[in-house]
Amino acid sequence: MDALSSLLTTGGSFLVLLTVVVFVHELGHFLIARWNGVKVEVFSVGFGRELVGFYDRHGTRWRLSLLPFGGYVKFFGDADAASATEDDLNGLTEDERKVAFPCQPLWRKAAIVFAGPAANFVFAILVFAVVFMTVGRPMAPAVIGSVRVDSAAATAGLLAGDRIVAIAGHPVEEFADVQRLVPLYGMDAMPVTVVRDGGELTVTTHPKSLDEQGNRLPAPILGVVISQSSVEVKSLGPIEAVGQAFENTWTITASTVVAMGQMVRGDRGTEDLGGPIRIAEFSGQAARNGLLSFVTFIAVLSINLGLINLLPVPVLDGGHLALYAIQAIRGRPLGEQAQGIGVKIGLVFVIGLMIFSTWNDILRLVRG
Repeated sequence: MDALSSLLTTGGSFLVLLTVVVFVHELGHFLIARWNGVKVEVFSVGFGRELVGFYDRHGTRWRLSLLPFGGYVKFFGDADAASATEDDLNGLTEDERKVAFPCQPLWRKAAIVFAGPAANFVFAILVFAVVFMTVGRPMAPAVIGSVRVDSAAATAGLLAGDRIVAIAGHPVEEFADVQRLVPLYGMDAMPVTVVRDGGELTVTTHPKSLDEQGNRLPAPILGVVISQSSVEVKSLGPIEAVGQAFENTWTITASTVVAMGQMVRGDRGTEDLGGPIRIAEFSGQAARNGLLSFVTFIAVLSINLGLINLLPVPVLDGGHLALYAIQAIRGRPLGEQAQGIGVKIGLVFVIGLMIFSTWNDILRLVRG
């Protein structure tokens, strides 16, 4: 029964999480399109067969579809959900051209496309801000409570009571900075600066990437434990909460970009790349940890969805924006054949990435 309950929690929380972040993303496209007078024919959360839907007073069909792994808005003048243009736009009347997406100025099309990822970032900022105002923000100085035996920190001579002030040249103000910086800069020898007995001391550490059984860890670890007595939860006012929410969102975004760059360069293993199974697993864990944990995880995933969609890959929003940039520079769009090849390459990339990340998930489950 416990296994069934856990499975239902994981599956249910995964569906809720996907629905929320996809809805927010597509809502960004929808709102800016509607604001600019572009007709939206379909707003769908999910792909495939429609499960339930309705028409609003503007004639938009709102759909919840069978396959929850994504969504789309279909604009008037688009042939399909990937924003492929209908072959014959010459037959449109003047009034129809005013509301057709392909007939809009380049800047307007770019704004509508960019609005999807932007909505994901704005949503995350709002979630963090509300959490900081209502529940509070945990604040913990980067003071070491204890050092794990045989860890990188112990080998380097770090001690309980040391206050970490810099890692790899980057300033550290709280323990969250340690958790963020070590996975990013712990692949090689990593300098750590601490304050001890009133003076500064810099040591070279070599964070471990393998556990005691020789299995690769999700990220390098230093081996220090936070001093629990120093943790405080501070409720923030609206202005400070929004500022901290911006900072949180920027930190997560920057860390993700750095990690992606490390994977491309080969400095970080691709086994860290997780797919739908891993996301479902994390969503279930977050849900079991409580509403606050789950809502925060939704915000983090929203950031990742926005960031991934900005990659300059055809079929993604970033690919469309790249094509618009090329058109602005050349003064004319790429030929239909070139765009078609780009779309095929983009599809292969996205599908390949999904297969690879899912394979990583399966291997992780098999290996325990």
